[in-house]
Amino acid sequence: QVQLVESGGGLVQPGGALGLSCAASGSILGIYTMGWYRQAPGKQRELVATITTGGSTNYADSVKGRFTISRDNAKNTVYLQMNSLKPEDAAVYYCNADLQQIGVPFRATYWGQGTQVTVSS
Repeated sequence: QVQLVESGGGLVQPGGALGLSCAASGSILGIYTMGWYRQAPGKQRELVATITTGGSTNYADSVKGRFTISRDNAKNTVYLQMNSLKPEDAAVYYCNADLQQIGVPFRATYWGQGTQVTVSS
């Protein structure tokens, strides 16, 4: 079994900063692209940022210059540093990972349970 566990959500004032982390654990053979998505009430889940094994990153236009995604391959962990937060960044943030389990001949996408980020004064 594979688990992705997020941490670091919470309440922050507009203009503030918050860091999220997501650790993958279980019978993992290899992890490929990892990413963060978010879903606000009444809206569809949307991409925030992704990062490949080699460190190539991709960001949604709405977070470019404010958010930074990074990963520690040795720890199977992906991070999201969020700066200059705006009320419209408030959402449940989900991490995801494209990975292959030991003994399984294909890759699959796994999701964390989500962590709430609230941006409010």
